Amino acid sequence: MKNINDEKYNLMSIMKSISKQFGDKCEVVLHDFSQGFEKSVIAIENGHVTNRNIGSSITNLGLEYATDDGNDMGIYNYTSHTKDGKILRSSTAILRDEEGKIIGSLCINFDISDFLFIENTIRDLTMSNEKLPMDEMFVQDVNELFEYYIEMCIKIIGKPISIMTKEDKIKAIEYLDSKGVFSITKSGDRVCELFNISKFTLYKYLDEIRK
Repeated sequence: MKNINDEKYNLMSIMKSISKQFGDKCEVVLHDFSQGFEKSVIAIENGHVTNRNIGSSITNLGLEYATDDGNDMGIYNYTSHTKDGKILRSSTAILRDEEGKIIGSLCINFDISDFLFIENTIRDLTMSNEKLPMDEMFVQDVNELFEYYIEMCIKIIGKPISIMTKEDKIKAIEYLDSKGVFSITKSGDRVCELFNISKFTLYKYLDEIRK
């Protein structure tokens, strides 16, 4: 397909089938990246699972894959979580155009919170403390992703931005770039302001990092 709209209604039919098959705990989401990542959700079933709707933004994990040049078809059967504490079993299929460019994604998020409650009760009886990883954050506004990665950046460097050295800042910007943060609208301006550097310096750092 050339773009998501070419197959939108066929994809929506598939989404409806999946959501009806697995019930109201199963969210199915269609993302279209043609207009950017800020409002990429163009269709959604059972949006109450992650409290999203049409016009919501991409997730942090989705942003990483959407800006990756690899040839992955998707990521499947991973664990994620919502801001209100739901635990989800998720899969994301990457959608590409005829030339192989990533143009969107189709995501399934199944709320397994109740099942995990039962599982954890059984684990308590068997003295097991194993936990499932949670690595995806669902947001309404893509700006929340920016703030999330800035917080992660500070944790990785181990010091506030105000006392970071040049080397610290380059390392921080390298981390942000690896997560696709600079694909977010005006993120470069915000990084310059937070790190107290000029756009020229930012581009210089990015050029060094990408080389």
